[in-house]
Amino acid sequence: MIDLMQNVLLIFIEVMCCKSFFETFGAIRYKGWINFIQILLLLSSMCFYSYGFSEYFVLRQIIAISVFSVFMFWHVRISLKKSLVLAMLFDALLLAMDYLAYLIIGMLSLDSNLSEQQYGIGAVLAYLLVKVILFFLILVIRKQFGKKSMEMMLDTEWLRFLFFPVFTIAAISAMLSVFKYVQTVEQANLLAVIAFGMVGMNIVVFYLINDIVEREMKMHENKVFQIQAKNQLEMYRSISENFDNQKRKTHEYKNQISCIESLLDKKQYSKLEEYVKKIYGSLNNEPDAINTNNVIVNAILNTKYLEAEAKGIVFVFRVNDLSELKIEDEDVVTILANLLNNAIEACETCEDKKAIKFKFVKEDDMIIIAVKNSFNYDVVYENGEIKSTKTSSVDEHGVGIKNVLKIIEKYGGAYVIEDKNKEFFFSIIIPT
Repeated sequence: MIDLMQNVLLIFIEVMCCKSFFETFGAIRYKGWINFIQILLLLSSMCFYSYGFSEYFVLRQIIAISVFSVFMFWHVRISLKKSLVLAMLFDALLLAMDYLAYLIIGMLSLDSNLSEQQYGIGAVLAYLLVKVILFFLILVIRKQFGKKSMEMMLDTEWLRFLFFPVFTIAAISAMLSVFKYVQTVEQANLLAVIAFGMVGMNIVVFYLINDIVEREMKMHENKVFQIQAKNQLEMYRSISENFDNQKRKTHEYKNQISCIESLLDKKQYSKLEEYVKKIYGSLNNEPDAINTNNVIVNAILNTKYLEAEAKGIVFVFRVNDLSELKIEDEDVVTILANLLNNAIEACETCEDKKAIKFKFVKEDDMIIIAVKNSFNYDVVYENGEIKSTKTSSVDEHGVGIKNVLKIIEKYGGAYVIEDKNKEFFFSIIIPT
């Protein structure tokens, strides 16, 4: 009975390894109670062919690959063809681990112990050792080819996590070398419980950390969505204000033309000249100082221009015709809003020189966006990349910059970031 329980637990570990292996290459189809049903059915199927076809090696492997591919196609969002290929790879890993266990048993002469209990615990420890090695290999594969949630873990954090399987491998190896011979069945069962417990803790810790990382990733995505929504709301507000201003100016122009016609009819040319000069002077003070033939770009740049002017910041810009801009409106808003917001906030910290130099041009099949601004704080870098600036909104700025970098990558562009002589420079080149 104990041997049967141990074998079922070993198969259960293989099930969890299979689950983790396939989840590396696709998202889970269903969440909740259906996962437990899938695991239970896969466990039952593996137990059935392991005992029912133990004498038929080739047939057993064909059934195993079929079972893996069908159940994992049901569990993970991948094609049936990809599931079949992954099932063959995973079955190859299992065969390699079984062969390793056979080598360990032969090397330690576990098959020539003094009693059945001694042989039993030695073989179980050997198989547990190779299952932990299999779990370790799957973790490495998951790190290299896994989902974005794994990318959020730093290398140092990942190495700390790998301490658990490495420690388990070392502990079971020590148990194999020290406890080759035990005196009672109780001792053998105790060692088996300890070994299975350590392996189980590895699986529990892995899924616990994975759930925490995925939850943090969702929180990060929500924060990104909030920032994008904020930028888009600001864009729509700017466009709405420009539209209202345009309606107001159109109404005023009608009144002004009526007044000019009246002065012409009355031949009051001196008053007409005075009135025209007055109108011309007011036109020079209109807020739409920047015109790129792109409504979205105009709305953002004019809004930021007025904001910078109100805060005593010199805003120097160079633009050209962007009517044929191929970048999506949402991406334009994300880039310009983040870069200009950061530039304006940086200039506000300066006591003397407050200047922003901005460039947004299309030339030689390239889109060039560049912002240079004065600043008076420390720029924070992490792993060679800019993380944020030490302002009141560190997290928001860090997320905003990452959003900009993702958009640059999306369009196959490149960027340069520099800070020297109290000037921060961010340049983007995107091919058209």
